[in-house]
Amino acid sequence: QAQFVESGGGLVQPGGSLRLTCKVSGFTSTIYHMSWYRQAPGRQRELVATVLPRDHGTRYENFAKGRFTISRNNAQNSVFLEMKSLKPEDTAIYYCNRRWEPNNWGPGTQVTVSS
Repeated sequence: QAQFVESGGGLVQPGGSLRLTCKVSGFTSTIYHMSWYRQAPGRQRELVATVLPRDHGTRYENFAKGRFTISRNNAQNSVFLEMKSLKPEDTAIYYCNRRWEPNNWGPGTQVTVSS
């Protein structure tokens, strides 16, 4: 059964940076599109970024372009999200999962951007 454990969130000031880590277990993520999602209070969960398998590139939602970088380490079965120039509107719980047919959501990691 797929399991996702996210970490690396925290409280950061506007303009700051964070690096999120997702440890995947229960399946080999290397052959899948893997994504980061986020859910802000009172809002639906939304897609943030996707990394394709076999070095076929990355995809970003408009709000993440130029500020966020998604990557993966196949040997560690892990996915990362580097976030820079953070804004208060980036405050949310961040999750990782498959891009297509995501399930078994992990606990996520809280990111709070506030002065």
